[in-house]
Amino acid sequence: MRIFENANYDLIGSRKIGYIISGVLLIVSLFSLVFNGLELGIDFRGGMEFIVELDEVHSATEIRSVLADVLDQEPEVKTFGSPNDLLIRTADTREMREVQALIVATIEQAFPGSNPEILKTDIVGPRFAKDLQQGAIYSILGSLLVIFVYILIRFEWRFGVGAVAALFHDVLITLGVFSLLRFIVPFSLQVDQTIIAAFLTIVGYSLNDTVVVFDRIREYTGLFKAEKYATVVNRSVNNTLSRTVITSGTTLIVVLILFIFGGEVLRGFAFALMVGIVIGTYSSVFVASPVVLALRQRTI
Repeated sequence: MRIFENANYDLIGSRKIGYIISGVLLIVSLFSLVFNGLELGIDFRGGMEFIVELDEVHSATEIRSVLADVLDQEPEVKTFGSPNDLLIRTADTREMREVQALIVATIEQAFPGSNPEILKTDIVGPRFAKDLQQGAIYSILGSLLVIFVYILIRFEWRFGVGAVAALFHDVLITLGVFSLLRFIVPFSLQVDQTIIAAFLTIVGYSLNDTVVVFDRIREYTGLFKAEKYATVVNRSVNNTLSRTVITSGTTLIVVLILFIFGGEVLRGFAFALMVGIVIGTYSSVFVASPVVLALRQRTI
């Protein structure tokens, strides 16, 4: 299967449009992260989490109202997949077994016949949650540093800057999407260790696309020495366009299937990958390569 086999688009010539699109996305993402924030899972904020199955359908508002009177503070309650399943989060300071029994007894008393059953429980202490936050930040920053050193050794510093700029662009915009849609989409977009794994996967996927383009730029720089560097970069991007689109498209299909049929637990993970694949494919063409070109023009 070959598409864009003889592509000859002026993609690098349109880089200013790409700068505008990326700039708008980054500004919106930063604005949302500052004012809307992220929905942190108990991995990063501490507390208890319960998934409760009911025989009858009751709204999250009703359950939250009755539990607020018996817990230390008003809990977070939302539908989890099926209308009969509820996700309950609380920062109650009592023992987990006591809180679990209290939740079950309160729901059963307020809604006879609901027969609440705890399907899953999680608990994370505040100190451990803080350590996990720091570990997540260090893992992402550390991966960017290692990637810069790798590209620096394999290519040159301009390529390293271009690769890190594209990866930073991808992660920040994906985080912005999570922040922007946290109250809109009908599934959970809480950031936990699984989502951090998704971000690291996005970094690796985007880097793979970027390195393929960079390798072709280096090859064509030696073959077409008489051509302008911008022309060489554009030729390289067009030459790898078929591979980029096919790889991203097939991967996106698999992740989409995971999003639809993977269940509520994997939905946030799959959603992060879908956004990351689209943004990562875009950035390898309109962020990484143009940054390399701009640095080349400024330093030569």
